[in-house]
Amino acid sequence: MATCYRHPDRETGLSCSVCERPICTDCATFAAVGIRCPDHSGKPQGVEKVTRTVRRAHYEGSGALVTRTLIAINIIVYLATVATGGGINSNSGTIYTHGVLFGPSVASGDYWRLLTSAFMHYGPIHLGMNMLVLWFVGTPLEERMGRGRFLLLYLVAGLAGAAGALLASPCVLTAGASGAIFGLFGAAVVLERQGITIFGSWLYTVIIINLAFTFGASGISIGGHIGGLVGGILAMLGLSRFGRTHALYGRAGVIGYGMLLVVGAASVLLGIWAAKQGCTAIL
Repeated sequence: MATCYRHPDRETGLSCSVCERPICTDCATFAAVGIRCPDHSGKPQGVEKVTRTVRRAHYEGSGALVTRTLIAINIIVYLATVATGGGINSNSGTIYTHGVLFGPSVASGDYWRLLTSAFMHYGPIHLGMNMLVLWFVGTPLEERMGRGRFLLLYLVAGLAGAAGALLASPCVLTAGASGAIFGLFGAAVVLERQGITIFGSWLYTVIIINLAFTFGASGISIGGHIGGLVGGILAMLGLSRFGRTHALYGRAGVIGYGMLLVVGAASVLLGIWAAKQGCTAIL
């Protein structure tokens, strides 16, 4: 007998009349048009869902605590970088020199750069664009995933983005939250493929546009974006134990969270290896 897609330990003979996924009695909504799962029980979906979620979080101030905190940290780091000699473009000064991602420095033991670089930005436009996307994508994801899982996902994706940047361009100074943000895109793709509608079909259009911009514009860390995207996909697959449980409602367990640690650790080791194999210049 089939098991509920939200509660894999419960056998059920019911299924959603829209997506046909099996659901237990606790998850079923009985309506005149048939049985509906929580994702199709008349609640807003797709773009409408994202819009209402963001609006509610903005006006009520009750959600997306981690997303808000991450945005605040990025802004504080930028202002601190400017104040310590970085200038408006924050490409110099004490904080920048010791925090930006640079292969030779990582190879020399500055491993913290794999993470600190994800909170640094080149000027207000770079910062503003990344924070806008982080708010728009991170808010609904965090509210569906929960604060703990979302934070782990973001950090793992940031490390994967740093590893990708070092693999592609170890001698280039790299900074920005875009690697971690691309990781959120990757995680959202996994959720959509598992039938969990958060953003709707327009998600793929946004990803394609961003990838086109990544490969078409100059000064963009291609490795960072691709690394973050892959890291987010692997992290979300890990939380769902590669499809054996529900990515959001099922228990990740030791295997799920262990997979997050594996992706994060592998990203760090890969980044360090790439840095040591890269150029030999010293910052």
